[in-house]
Amino acid sequence: MTARARLVHLVPPPIDPVDARGDWAAVETALGVRLPDDYKWLVEAYGWGEFGDVLHLRTPFGTNGCNGHNGIEWQKAHPADSAARDRERYPHPLHPAPGALLVWGATIDADRLCLLTAGAPEDWPIVVWSSEGWYETHPMGAAEFVERWTDGRLVSRLLASMEPDLAPWFNTFRPRTHRCLRLSESRFAHPVRLRLLREALAPTVDRGRWESDAEDEWQHHLATVEHDWLLTYEAPHPHTIRVDFPPEDADLILPRLLAAVRHMGCEVLRITTAAGIPLPDPDTAMHEQPPAPAAPHVSEHR
Repeated sequence: MTARARLVHLVPPPIDPVDARGDWAAVETALGVRLPDDYKWLVEAYGWGEFGDVLHLRTPFGTNGCNGHNGIEWQKAHPADSAARDRERYPHPLHPAPGALLVWGATIDADRLCLLTAGAPEDWPIVVWSSEGWYETHPMGAAEFVERWTDGRLVSRLLASMEPDLAPWFNTFRPRTHRCLRLSESRFAHPVRLRLLREALAPTVDRGRWESDAEDEWQHHLATVEHDWLLTYEAPHPHTIRVDFPPEDADLILPRLLAAVRHMGCEVLRITTAAGIPLPDPDTAMHEQPPAPAAPHVSEHR
């Protein structure tokens, strides 16, 4: 089985990948290099998004990234000049210099995932360029690199790894709404409440957890399989379900969550935005709220 087939088996690609299609010839003309088929396949299969909340895949298409562009970073003249001047800090030149690093992804820790553009494109290795200035070379293409990381077989001093008991996942980058549901307590202990929450939203998958030595401090991260909803169930500051979801699911998610909370033996005391702003109308709480009107200007002239 090829690395591509193993990756698809491990992490099924999204049905509708974001920013996955475009004019490769125009991209390559702008970059001045031919890109590896391996990277092109990864973009077309998965699009703009992240593997396991750690590896961020960038694409050359769309306008969702920094500075209005969701693309492969090709460094402008001033970073290339910096690399030429400071060889101790930059052991590799930066694109568009010949045989340079071309950034195709990043990590949650602000490390850069690069192609070392020396030789034939299909032979370009992956270089991890850490935020602390360390470098690590992996003699493989982008798809095999991601496949080995998601499967736990990539040996790296620099990259964070997924928790070993979690199945890998891929999230497309898309607009999302964030809400916090403040809950009353329940007669059930928190492991039971968690089980009941997952039953009500089943099927779900784990995305990590944290528990302190104190029994009343914990976080559980999970995602629904049927819908692209990401949840964190936590206590005690305060007893809360945090959720983010695509805005188009606003009318669907609230009844499901309210039913889940009842199943847990709790009540929803308050719904807020991620910033803690209360949303008094439960019927519209999951919808994006329009900005508050500006206060009228009152002249001090009398």
